[in-house]
Amino acid sequence: MPTYVLLIEYDGTGFCGWQRQANGSAVQAVIEEALGTVLRRSHIAITGSGRTDAGVHARGQVAHFRVDRRLDMNCNQLMRSLNGVLPNTVAIHHLVEGPDRFHARFDAVQRLYHYYISLAPVVLERGFRMHFKSALDFTRMNKAAAYLLGTHHFGAFCIARSSTTNRVCTMSRATWVPEPGMGHWRFEIEADRFLHGMVRAIVGTLFMIGRGSSEPQDMQRILASMDRRAAGPAASAHGLVLEQVRYRVPLFANMEERP
Repeated sequence: MPTYVLLIEYDGTGFCGWQRQANGSAVQAVIEEALGTVLRRSHIAITGSGRTDAGVHARGQVAHFRVDRRLDMNCNQLMRSLNGVLPNTVAIHHLVEGPDRFHARFDAVQRLYHYYISLAPVVLERGFRMHFKSALDFTRMNKAAAYLLGTHHFGAFCIARSSTTNRVCTMSRATWVPEPGMGHWRFEIEADRFLHGMVRAIVGTLFMIGRGSSEPQDMQRILASMDRRAAGPAASAHGLVLEQVRYRVPLFANMEERP
């Protein structure tokens, strides 16, 4: 069966998340409906590289779908047609025919998120950058984030109601980086996989350390506890963006050059 792979950007503000749900508009559902309209088929299921929560954005979500025979239109035509019917909060940037048996979720080897904040009030970026009103010590926060690197049980940063039993992840990047703009920073975090609510819980815990409520070395204790109650509150969803999903074989032109 031919497999088609999409690179997707979306503004998650008005969505209940990536995954289709009974109540609420999901990004997955919107794209599936657009595919049905363009291809004149009753239902085409798409599978994403991972599930972003309600209000979380993406610049580099990857998804695939399969059909019983090769499509009559080429990939560029299909991409243009999809973008013509999708809402302006969702855009397909690349659409290619993928390798046989490619799976957007199971074949992913790394996922990169950025969390964007500003220590000064923001207006134009207020939907994508969290305004943090208190002073933060980014040196302390980076010392704490260094304890996250490597392979650990991240149960302390997974929401309690999650059904995921395997909570071991390998993290390769966790650092705060200054950006142009007054008080603008981003947190770069990359791992082989992420648990439900994991990034927001980590960011919220780092805020706690950056304010001086906890010490950087407390991150070791929090990790070892494997208890969500030991970590800080989850940071707001609107500052979080799925930037890139990496695969062993590049799928899209220029994808590897992205930050």
